[in-house]
Amino acid sequence: MNQTATLAASQPKVLADVLTRSRVRDAALVIGAALLTAVCAQISIAVPGSPVPVTGQTFAVLLTGAALGANRGALGQMLYVALGLVGLPFYADGAHGVDVVFGATGGYLLAFPISAWLCGKLAEKRYDRTPQTALPAFLVGSIIVFAIGVPWLAISADISPATALDLGFVPFIAGGILKAALAAGLLPTAWAFAHR
Repeated sequence: MNQTATLAASQPKVLADVLTRSRVRDAALVIGAALLTAVCAQISIAVPGSPVPVTGQTFAVLLTGAALGANRGALGQMLYVALGLVGLPFYADGAHGVDVVFGATGGYLLAFPISAWLCGKLAEKRYDRTPQTALPAFLVGSIIVFAIGVPWLAISADISPATALDLGFVPFIAGGILKAALAAGLLPTAWAFAHR
């Protein structure tokens, strides 16, 4: 193995790997991802006429997926969905339970682990190191949430696909770009501090 390959192999794949790896630490990071998402879910703004609020959840999904990597990021979001499903007030506005997961916003929730996994996979390939590469990666992560959430909204609310787009996607475009941009600024900044 040449020196460049050895150096690349010894560098952390994702931000969480800057810390010494252990099962306890990994478990704490997964739990932390779920709790951060729950806190960000409480940043909730109702959209007139839409059952889907603007929340901070997607920001947490993008950030934790990239910071923890694909598997831990996805596990953190699966834990988040599971904890809300069993009754903890973790979803937007303190909501919880089966009715939420199988209701109008359920598709967005179920997309979170997939989005986190993809963002984590892209971070493992070093896309989170600069804003120029992080922003497109996080925009793709956001699009996944809508790609699953909007059709789910159409089916669960018994509305047309066009109406679902109007209610579940169009009002969220600017916010989605803003959340992706914030995450794309934070991750490279955190990497810069980690390398000091």
